[in-house]
Amino acid sequence: MTGRNLFLLPAIFLLSLYASGQGNLRVRVVYSDDRPVAARTRVQLMSSASNNSIDEGFTNDHGEVEFYGIGAGDYHVVVTGDGIQDADSGIIEVDARKGSQETSITVLRTGEGSHADKPGPPSVSVNQLKIPSEAKNKYDEASELMGKKDWAGAIGRLNDAIAIYPRYAAAYNNMAAAEARLGDWGRAREALQKAIAVDDHFAPGFVNLGHLEERDHKFEAAEKLYAKAAAIDPSNAQTLAYLCRSQFLDKHYDAAIATAHTVHAMPHDQLASVHYIAARAYQRENRTSDAIAEFKVLLQEEPSGARAEAVRKELAEMESKGK
Repeated sequence: MTGRNLFLLPAIFLLSLYASGQGNLRVRVVYSDDRPVAARTRVQLMSSASNNSIDEGFTNDHGEVEFYGIGAGDYHVVVTGDGIQDADSGIIEVDARKGSQETSITVLRTGEGSHADKPGPPSVSVNQLKIPSEAKNKYDEASELMGKKDWAGAIGRLNDAIAIYPRYAAAYNNMAAAEARLGDWGRAREALQKAIAVDDHFAPGFVNLGHLEERDHKFEAAEKLYAKAAAIDPSNAQTLAYLCRSQFLDKHYDAAIATAHTVHAMPHDQLASVHYIAARAYQRENRTSDAIAEFKVLLQEEPSGARAEAVRKELAEMESKGK
């Protein structure tokens, strides 16, 4: 019974592309004690390229605000309001193909100590702040070509961007995506290794290398790469979900359960799969009652679909045997 539905684990995303299109971005704003800020706190979405305001909104009672229809690219969030110190998230790379992304930013109350002494948003490499406009233009041209599935043309533009700025980690990342689309996995791996070599704070590079390791069934290596990405960007629930999956596949069941619970404590739309993984991990440890509880949480978050129906049937069998 424990292995019957293993293939309902989420499919491996081969690469995360920063291509054309639009997506949504949910921002959670919290104080340094992780409590949500007051409702109606102002949040501005800014273009990193021009530093112009793209949109603005105000937090709800949970300290959250969502921006819709955002094009792929680099942004940052500025938070202002009564009783808090102004805060800037640093660069947020929006991947429109994901549909919806989440990020969080920590703000300090008026009179509280320096941000340097408090946990904050994902660390931003100095390299990302030095990208010349000429290189960024070539990168944007490549992104447009990727949207048109002109992979070879995109690689050419990305090489131009890298020639201008050799430490352009995001350009290497997208080059890897284009090479993968052309079926050259060796070049894709080389590009990703270059991305993290020039910028060891570039989380997407570690994530995408993790995907390649999973593709080759090297789960221990994938787990280490996802863990590195999660350390760089601890508020990224999607990365933690990848880590959870790799921990399970690497037979680190307690770690997978703990990571699933961490994801559950965060905003995590469309990541109910972590409860499936946790349930399977509990089953491997013969903790049936805990597995049942995880399956029930999954059904609360994902009440319909093929996985939900399979889980519902299995859950009925498990509970009938326990009577």
